[in-house]
Amino acid sequence: MNNLKVLQVRPGARVILGDFDPADTLGWEKPESQDVVESNCQRLSALHEQLWAENRRSILIVLQGMDTSGKDGTIRTVLHGVNPQGCTVTSFKTPAGEEADHMYLWRIARALPARGDIGIFNRSHYDDVLIVRVHNLVPEPEWRARYDQINAFEKLLTDNGTTILKFFLHISKDEQKQRLQDRLDDPTKAWKFSEVDIAERKLWPRYMEAYEEALSRCSTAHAPWHIIPADRKWVRNRAISTILVEAMEKLDMKWPRLTVDPKKIVIE
Repeated sequence: MNNLKVLQVRPGARVILGDFDPADTLGWEKPESQDVVESNCQRLSALHEQLWAENRRSILIVLQGMDTSGKDGTIRTVLHGVNPQGCTVTSFKTPAGEEADHMYLWRIARALPARGDIGIFNRSHYDDVLIVRVHNLVPEPEWRARYDQINAFEKLLTDNGTTILKFFLHISKDEQKQRLQDRLDDPTKAWKFSEVDIAERKLWPRYMEAYEEALSRCSTAHAPWHIIPADRKWVRNRAISTILVEAMEKLDMKWPRLTVDPKKIVIE
């Protein structure tokens, strides 16, 4: 779909998030989009089986976004049909214990998907140029050096058979306010609410500045960023599921051949 090209950050381009509408429908309608998402999910299931059988490559999906932007919802909806035996989800929190005793990419490398698998990062190594920057957790020269380090790390992964698909879930501040209120009002969602969310919300401008630089500096030919309009969940789901399907189909995966002649096998 040609309109998805506008979501991909061109390598070297300077991203200004104000130029991207979080409520954009991309010209789609909701009922049709829900059908497309379901069709994409079925296709993803088949493609994942072929990825698993071929056992040569892996897929890494990186989800980043502000609180309530829909990272969990994307995983539940878009990837509900894939075989859980070959799909791992890793949620990265503040480094502690053994993680804190190693360099920042150590825990990322440990969570990478094996050949044949799909790995999903709910937050990722990009927190080390986002949260770390906003909260001044390390000196500026240290986190500034990480953009080039991340690009080199991702190039190493792609050179060794990992397809990286990075999605920034772009939500508006007004929509986040509504979703946080919904959590407070709904007893089945209230457990998700944290006062930390309110504190982080006050830092919105600083986060947008940090995201803009990360998206600008780390969208490369081998691992481009996609800026996904996330105010409407159905748009988010259709965009991400379509990009995933198209990326996996481009791999032109082959079913493994039998090492024996099936005509010579007798099953008694």
